Amino acid sequence: MYLNRITLSLWMSATLALGSTNLAFAQGLPKTQPKLITVGREEVKVGRNADHAKHEAGWPAAFEKAKSPDYYLALTSLTGPNEAWYIAPSESHMALGEQMKREDKDPVLSAELARLSLGDAQYINGVQTFQAVARTDLSVGTFPDIAKARFYEITVFRVHPGHEVQFEEAAKAYASARMRAEPKAGYRIYEVIAGMPGPAYLEFSSVEDYGEFDQQLAAKVATWKETTPEEKSRLQRCLTEGIISYEVNRFRLDPVQSYVPKETREQDRDFWIAK
Repeated sequence: MYLNRITLSLWMSATLALGSTNLAFAQGLPKTQPKLITVGREEVKVGRNADHAKHEAGWPAAFEKAKSPDYYLALTSLTGPNEAWYIAPSESHMALGEQMKREDKDPVLSAELARLSLGDAQYINGVQTFQAVARTDLSVGTFPDIAKARFYEITVFRVHPGHEVQFEEAAKAYASARMRAEPKAGYRIYEVIAGMPGPAYLEFSSVEDYGEFDQQLAAKVATWKETTPEEKSRLQRCLTEGIISYEVNRFRLDPVQSYVPKETREQDRDFWIAK
């Protein structure tokens, strides 16, 4: 699943800085937090995970044959619903528009994507596509080396309308406490702008080894102990007044379904290149 499969509108283009295109991603995976992400979320039928992954491998093969510079990562769920998430970074809606034009001008690629999209129906129950913009003011730490990340934790926050500022102030209070508890902490916050009920925010964190989640859990416990009375009060008020719900799930990066540069695959051939 990728944004090419679904007809997309260009949302909120006036609110984004449109000075650059996705040329930075053409040279490799992003080195800094992308300004915009498009997420394709597929609900995979029970028992069809292996068949679905095999079919999905056709997408990166088609993009590589077309020499597309539009890379994306595929994540499969380890907790929660049986899903696959396809996350594509962009610098702006203008960059997305240029991508659509490139694909429209390539009849061979368009035909292959249409064929793959039709075949996908036998493996999935449904699809959701949404977009989100980076909230660097709420994100923490340095951007990770995406080529080395193997597991992800994604938290979806749903906020009561009108409580966005309360949530953002609480997020900043938490970030301050988290950095005191774990100076090397790192996670990215995105605000959903289209595709799911809002207001909604996403938090992404990643690790290279699954065992590192033990350290993350310990850091979260330590963070609460590090909060000042004012920070704790702000967080508690947000939890009781501002947040409708939040859901945390873990994912594994699937190299077969992901489309990454050749240089990235060469860095770890045992992982990225299927036997």
